[in-house]
Amino acid sequence: MGKIIERLDLRKQLEQYYTAAAAPAIIDVPAMQFLMIDGHGDPNTSPDYAAAVAALFSVSFTLKFGFQRGHTPIDYPVMPLEALWRADDPASFRNGDKSKWFWTVMIMQPDIVTKPLVEAAIAMASGKKPNAMLDHLQFATYKEGRSAQLLHIGPYSAEGPNIEALHAFIAAQGGRLTCRHHEIYLSDPRRTAPENLKTIIRQPFALRDEA
Repeated sequence: MGKIIERLDLRKQLEQYYTAAAAPAIIDVPAMQFLMIDGHGDPNTSPDYAAAVAALFSVSFTLKFGFQRGHTPIDYPVMPLEALWRADDPASFRNGDKSKWFWTVMIMQPDIVTKPLVEAAIAMASGKKPNAMLDHLQFATYKEGRSAQLLHIGPYSAEGPNIEALHAFIAAQGGRLTCRHHEIYLSDPRRTAPENLKTIIRQPFALRDEA
């Protein structure tokens, strides 16, 4: 008989953080650990962006397969790609000058993942397929806390009205934007038509009377 595999249903355990409705809603996002890579430039044309995404998935799957082959096998899904975005000039988000965007791409990791395991997975992934962005990969905890979010369905280029609606919703709650614009990509753009892409758009905020 084969080994009994313990299964971590991360999608169910974390469902409230990885699902959203079309209407804006408030959510309290706890600290979670991520593989993360920082970069700059147009995500549609930057080779660094594509390499960073490939590096994240390479290490994430290396970690997953390592647990599957462990003495006590554990299986869990690799979570969706996420990204934090900012620009020195916020207008660049509206005028389409993506070359001025700063990004952090990331993939959430379960609690069983540790720094030594990540370091070993990076070394293994690098040995299989060299990728310069592996040298920039970080393993860190990120906490957003109070946030507003909604589900955008359609191409990434059509997010503008939903971003404005989310910001207006936050203002109506007496809030001010904090931290970076956050997107969670629930669909694989290689296999999904642009009009069917599902993206959670999230924005952390604080109330105006909070320090």
